[in-house]
Amino acid sequence: MNIKINRDTLLKPLSSVSSIVERRHTLPILSNLLLEAKQDKIILTATDLEMQISLSVQTAVGGELSTTVSAKKLLDICRSLPENADITMATQENRIQVKTGKSRFNLQTLPANDYPVMTKAASAGTTIQIGQKSLKRLFKQVEFAMAQQDIRYYLNGLLFEVNGNRLNVVGTDGHRLSFTSTELSTSYEKQEIILPRKTVIELIKLLDESEEEVTIELANGQANFAFGDIRLISKVIDGKFPDYTRVIPVGHQNSFTVDRMMILLSMQRASILSNEKYRGIRMVLSNNSLKLISTNSEQEEAEEELEINYAGSSLDIGFNVTYMIDVLNNVGSENVVFSFADANSSCLVTVENDSDYKYVVMPMRI
Repeated sequence: MNIKINRDTLLKPLSSVSSIVERRHTLPILSNLLLEAKQDKIILTATDLEMQISLSVQTAVGGELSTTVSAKKLLDICRSLPENADITMATQENRIQVKTGKSRFNLQTLPANDYPVMTKAASAGTTIQIGQKSLKRLFKQVEFAMAQQDIRYYLNGLLFEVNGNRLNVVGTDGHRLSFTSTELSTSYEKQEIILPRKTVIELIKLLDESEEEVTIELANGQANFAFGDIRLISKVIDGKFPDYTRVIPVGHQNSFTVDRMMILLSMQRASILSNEKYRGIRMVLSNNSLKLISTNSEQEEAEEELEINYAGSSLDIGFNVTYMIDVLNNVGSENVVFSFADANSSCLVTVENDSDYKYVVMPMRI
């Protein structure tokens, strides 16, 4: 069994599927990817048992092939070959030979039949469609607020909620919450799942900036994404996501609008002298003025003062500066709006050109 393929045709899909492969695994076959070729296409599949990515590449391969091979080694070989090189792959017993020009690589293979392919849930759940660009934007607006390795495992992912004709996506780590929403063309019954962190990060990499549709199916503890030549199946996190509607404040009276880059740079400068562990910064608001003040355990202090259009109550309120810098780095608008109630309440950050986006940060004592 042998096939021929151009190196450049193979490289991008190969790196897309290889990114989910775990380097060290108790099951050796999970370091491999499934390589299937027939007639005019090659299908590459990788899984970590929680998520699976399959990518089909349309190309005249002139043969058939079905085997599993080390994802990392095959990717490294492809990367190191000259551009536009033609690659021939041939399998024999438990080996695959990859050759081009005067280069030859003999790699170990494991049988394709042993590969733990995840199958799509049979029962039809909710199916929605949304443009790739829109979905990518929604994910990027909230993914930075997800928890990383929280013992509350349901926070290590994003809430993906279909409700009526809205798709709501929410991320929180318990100290801050990022919420975004978009309108869908059809109305649905309410359904919510928690998408694992790794799935979200892979989708952000795989989705492109086009208006091409993504078809999303939510069924039986599973989420399936199909777009272009890519099929992604992911298990979902079993758990109850916190009620975000209780966290997002309404009626914060004291607010000001400020140039995003200006306050971002001020916060980055002030953060240099913040306490390395707690990362606290004080936001001191008075008439038409905002001061950002940070101090650390060496008694060093940084102060930034910004002129703003503000006529609300005077406030002195502490926050984790990293949480503020994160949101300023991840929203694309020119101006941002900060709203407060009092010195013990959360801060709400919104953007001028997107009424669907809300970011909430809990205060900290400094």
